[in-house]
Amino acid sequence: MKLANSRYTSGKGGEIHQFTATNAEFCDGKGSTCWRDYYSTEPLLWDFYRNATSQPDQLRQRVAFALQQIVVVNNLEVTGNYGFRIYYNNLLDNAFGNYRQVLKKVALSPVMGDFLNSANNDKAAPNENFARELLQLFSIGTCELNIDATLKGGRCTPTYTNDVVRSYAYAMTGWTYPAGGATSWGCWPAGMNCRYYNGDMVAVASFHDSAERKLLSGITLGAGHAAPAALEKVLDSLMAHPNMAPFIGKQLIQHLVSSNPSPAYVARVAAAFTSGKYQGFGAGVAGDLAATVAAVLLDAEARGDTTARTAGKLREPVQMFAGVLRALNGATDGEALGWWWGDSLGQHVFRPPSVFNYYPPDYPVAGTNLVGPTFGIHSANASLERLNYLIYLLDWGGSAPDASVPAAVGTQVKFDAFLVDAADAAKLVDRLSLLALGQPLPSVPRAKVIDAVSWWTASTDAANWKINRVKFAAYLVFGSPNYQVLR
Repeated sequence: MKLANSRYTSGKGGEIHQFTATNAEFCDGKGSTCWRDYYSTEPLLWDFYRNATSQPDQLRQRVAFALQQIVVVNNLEVTGNYGFRIYYNNLLDNAFGNYRQVLKKVALSPVMGDFLNSANNDKAAPNENFARELLQLFSIGTCELNIDATLKGGRCTPTYTNDVVRSYAYAMTGWTYPAGGATSWGCWPAGMNCRYYNGDMVAVASFHDSAERKLLSGITLGAGHAAPAALEKVLDSLMAHPNMAPFIGKQLIQHLVSSNPSPAYVARVAAAFTSGKYQGFGAGVAGDLAATVAAVLLDAEARGDTTARTAGKLREPVQMFAGVLRALNGATDGEALGWWWGDSLGQHVFRPPSVFNYYPPDYPVAGTNLVGPTFGIHSANASLERLNYLIYLLDWGGSAPDASVPAAVGTQVKFDAFLVDAADAAKLVDRLSLLALGQPLPSVPRAKVIDAVSWWTASTDAANWKINRVKFAAYLVFGSPNYQVLR
C-alpha cells in the first residue's frame, strides 16, 4: 500500500534548468533560502525525517533507504531537488516491487544520467562511468559469487573485464534529458536536450550505438538495435546473472538486519530473490523485493530468540536520530538533522560523499574477522557525538522551529507520558528499555541503570526529581551499547 503522505513532496520545480537570462543569476531577488529551496536536497530531508518519525509505513521507508544506499546519487555533484524528489519517490514506489524495475528507473533517471555521465553520452567514445557502477555497485559486484555470497572457488574471479564495461557503455548510449530544459546558449550537443530532470530520459536514435555488442549471461545485442531494446537486454543480462541474487540479497540483510549474516542465511534470501516467492510473499518473478525483504526479515537467523555473538549491526546515525524521537514521543521537521547532526555523524541524508555511499559494505571491524559497514563512519569522536545528540534532546530541549522551514515543528521530545512511572525506577527503566530494545536490559546493566536513576528523589531535587529520572533513564538506555548495536 502506498500512502500519499509518505512520499517526498517538498522543494521547488525545475525552473533552475529553464533559466535563460544572460546578465543575472537564478537566485537574484529570491531571498536567502533560494539555494536551499531549489538546488539543495534539504527540503527532501525534511520529508525524510517527518516520514521516518511519524508515518505508518516504516518498512517501506526502511527498504527505500536501503535501496538509496545501493543505487546512490548525491547532492554534492548534482543539484535540483525536483529531480531528486522524483528519484527517491521511485524508490518508495518500488520498495516492494521488482529490482529489475528499480534498475530500469535508475538507468532512465536524468539525475543519475547527470551524476554518472550517461545523459548525452557520445556514442563515438562513450563515458564508461554509469556502465561500470551499474555492474560494480548496482547489480553483480566485482567477484564471482556462490549463491551464499562466498567467493566462487575461494578466490576473487572477476565478473567482468573492461571490454565488457565498454560493451555496456555502448549499449547505454542514445539517452538524453526529458524535454523542458533551456539555457541562454542552447543545448549541447546539437540534437540532444538541455539538462532537465522532470521525467525519464528519452532516446535519440542518432546518438545510439547500434553495433553488435556482447553482454553478460550469454546475451548479445544484435546489430541495428535501438536504445530502448538495448536497455531491456542490459537488464535481462543482469537479472540472469548468478551474482545478482547473493550480491543484492546480502546488502539488504546488512542494511536491514545484520552486518555478518551466515552464508546459509544469504543463500535463503538469494533463493527468494531468484524465485520471487517466500512464504506467500512475492509475485513469483525473479527480483521480487516483497519476497526478498520477507526472506530477510522472517528468516530464523533474523527472528531467533538466541542470537550469535556476530549477529546485529551498529545502528546507523539516521536510525538513531529517528528511533529516539519515535520512542520518546518526539517530533521533527528534520532541519537539525542535516547540516548539524547529520554532518557531525557522517550521514547527512542525500549527501553521501560518492557513489560508494557513506561507507562500504565490507568495512572491517578492527581486531576481528568481521565486517561492520556503519563503522566506516564511526570513531571515538562519533561515539561522543551520539551521546551529545541525546544530551541535545534530553537536556538542551532540542531545537525550536525555524520560521524559514515550511510547517516547522523543530526537533523535540516529550516526557509527560513517562512521568507516571517515574516514582518506580525499575518500572521506568523497563518501559524505556522495551521501547528502545524490545526487551528489558540484561540483568547486570539493568541493575546499574536502575541504581543510577534511583539517585534522583524528592530529597535530591524536590521540584524536578521525576522528570530528571526520565531524562537520566532515557540517556542511559539509549546511550547504551544495547541500543547503539542493533540486534
